Amino acid sequence: MTSTPLVADPGAKRQGGSDRSVVEVAVGVLIRPDGQFLLASRPEGKPYAGYWEFPGGKLEAGETVAQALARELHEELGIQIGPVTPWRVELVDYPHALVRLHFCKVSAWSGELEMREGQRCSWEQLPVQVSPVLPGTIPVLQWLTEERSA
Repeated sequence: MTSTPLVADPGAKRQGGSDRSVVEVAVGVLIRPDGQFLLASRPEGKPYAGYWEFPGGKLEAGETVAQALARELHEELGIQIGPVTPWRVELVDYPHALVRLHFCKVSAWSGELEMREGQRCSWEQLPVQVSPVLPGTIPVLQWLTEERSA
């Protein structure tokens, strides 16, 4: 990962000549000291409503991944996060959008979880007990599995 913070570029296009714009998304992998991680369901009215994912959201123009993640987690969950650790980046081609997911580990936050968009949340461990899981979440579960078995 580079030391230059990523800033949203609304004109970003998919490499390889496609005209589909890439949607930049900051994703928080909130991990408790006991290793449990937070998954949230997608709210009604959004694509893949009811699917489980790591929380986060789109970067706004001029935002870094860390800024977007702090804003999104406050808006969606009512928490204030501490420092974020950039972890992995994954490009996912959904039928409704081409999404570049910037996964960041978060181990410090304050405030009580409030499901401000009518979503549900669950503290999970491997293997996860909730379903269905959003396709973009599956690689993260694999990365967590690999880390724990290393």
